[in-house]
Amino acid sequence: MKNIALLIMVSMMTSCGQSSAHSDDYETDTFLTPNGRAVHIHALTHASIRIEFEGQEIEIDPVCKMGNRTIDYNKFPKADFIIVTHEHYDHLDTAAIRMLSKKETQLITNQHSAEMLGYGTVMANGDRQVVNDWLTIEAVPAYNTTEGHQQFHPKGRDNGFILTIDGLRIYIAGDTEDIPEMANVKDIDIAFLPCNQPYTMTVDQLVRTAKTIKPKVVYPYHYSKTDISGIPALLKDDGIDVFIRHFE
Repeated sequence: MKNIALLIMVSMMTSCGQSSAHSDDYETDTFLTPNGRAVHIHALTHASIRIEFEGQEIEIDPVCKMGNRTIDYNKFPKADFIIVTHEHYDHLDTAAIRMLSKKETQLITNQHSAEMLGYGTVMANGDRQVVNDWLTIEAVPAYNTTEGHQQFHPKGRDNGFILTIDGLRIYIAGDTEDIPEMANVKDIDIAFLPCNQPYTMTVDQLVRTAKTIKPKVVYPYHYSKTDISGIPALLKDDGIDVFIRHFE
């Protein structure tokens, strides 16, 4: 891979059906930061992502149940950071947040989600927070542009997030289409891009976004029943690796 070290790639099938899965029952990819430290990314389900770094736990949009897939977050390590992009049921789950929380857990989200939960650090589009010496969080726009779809994710309400972990830059787009502001998303190593019309992007929009952002690795996620199998071929000449994981 170009300019990014993929140290390990371990594929483990998630548990399906009504049974719940343990924290180590998911596909996991491990990347090296510029300083040679490992970041482990676990594909949980749909928009739910677990990131481990040096004993720190970051949970993105944790949700206990999607379709016939159930996650028992009681079996996961407690989170140091929980990041929620917006308030829809497939991104904000109070039960999952409760299971993952400890006294020191920091929850970072948009205004409306914080109001619904009654707490949380609010970040709006354009905000940037240097959390500590290894983590910086940026909130970026995420919204619909297609006529008749804008009501799903109106401009200015929801967030995407860029996490810089020990120099490794991870873009989690949230629920969005290929908006003009993506031209300002720079130097991304790993991008999570949604693909699920009418709520997020079409395959063509995702490919355009990837070619705009030029990440080294793309994870299509939040794709439900959308056929994303052709995306690797559409990006093969752009030097972008596409990782297909169980983010239905």
